[in-house]
Amino acid sequence: MSLGKTGQHWLIKYKLHHLPFWCLYHYLWAVIAVGNPLKAASAMLLLPYAIKFAGYVLFQAIAVYFNLYYLIPRFLEKGRFALYIAYLLITILCAASLIVGGYYLSALITGKSFEAIYGPGIYCLYYFYSVALPSTLASMTLAMSIKLTKNWIQTKRRQQMLEKEKLETELNFLKNQFNPHFLFNTINSIFFLIHKNPDKASVSLAKFSELLRYQLYECNDRQIPLSREVIYLENSIELERLRLNNSIKVDFQVSDTPADHLGIAPFILMTFVENAFKHVSKHPGQPNWITIKLDIYQEQLDFFVENSTSYDTYTPMTASNGIGLKNVQRRLDLVYPEKYELDIQRRQYSYAVRLRLQLSELAVVPMNTRLSQPENIYT
Repeated sequence: MSLGKTGQHWLIKYKLHHLPFWCLYHYLWAVIAVGNPLKAASAMLLLPYAIKFAGYVLFQAIAVYFNLYYLIPRFLEKGRFALYIAYLLITILCAASLIVGGYYLSALITGKSFEAIYGPGIYCLYYFYSVALPSTLASMTLAMSIKLTKNWIQTKRRQQMLEKEKLETELNFLKNQFNPHFLFNTINSIFFLIHKNPDKASVSLAKFSELLRYQLYECNDRQIPLSREVIYLENSIELERLRLNNSIKVDFQVSDTPADHLGIAPFILMTFVENAFKHVSKHPGQPNWITIKLDIYQEQLDFFVENSTSYDTYTPMTASNGIGLKNVQRRLDLVYPEKYELDIQRRQYSYAVRLRLQLSELAVVPMNTRLSQPENIYT
């Protein structure tokens, strides 16, 4: 039976730094047998006992690592159970035989009988095997338990890392699906303003560049300060107001100044606001309106968006249509599992969204990263 590459390297890879563990392990067994730690330690320094102790440490360690790093990968992990059990039993028997040889070697070197070394008793080959075999089996079992526990912990940790990477990849994908959608609509708005009102188009372009900076450089984390997201909403609403002019009344209310220590996932709120501007009614001579309210109480956020609609022509965004809404619902499931309530209502002449989020504190509060407050472009 050739050791192969695995067998050739395990002695090198798993070697001297484990010996103190095995020395301590067998010393503890000696303490249990003798009943006195000092007596056990002094006895192990005497020549006959030192030979026996070295045999237990050395041969059981070799058997343990031979099993862990050769037999298990070569046979057990490949489903060759019969061969594994056979070779394991042979390994245990060989290690026990070498340990038994240590008893006879200690008597031979010292020139004393077993009774003179170990005290009165019936010492024969069966007696020594009855001690060495259970001890070797216990060492093998302990080592396998430690190894399997270590492998289980590593596997769980690896699964958690893979799940985390998968989650982050999916969140980035969903967020990036939203960004081009918003950018496309904003560019269309600016293009419309260039022909209608160049001055307002210039102001909107400046706001647009500021929002681009925010999207590219300031919202790559899974959470950002809530205050920054609110300012982002305000700037975005200003851009939409430019395009809509005065034909639609927009009411945006924030109950209190959001604290920087609270965090929120980027672009969670903006999808609903963008949806309201996209589907708001445009009846000439009739009220067309959008109402946006943001209430913060301790760590609870209540967000309400409602817009007027045309019942005959409006197609509501539900879970079965509209990539923006599906994305934000999926992100809510991923980022805020069981920590949000989303209620979407289609009325005869309005469309309303209520979102309640349980926020959490940011680990580190970013400094000097706020967007500038939106300017009043109507004066």
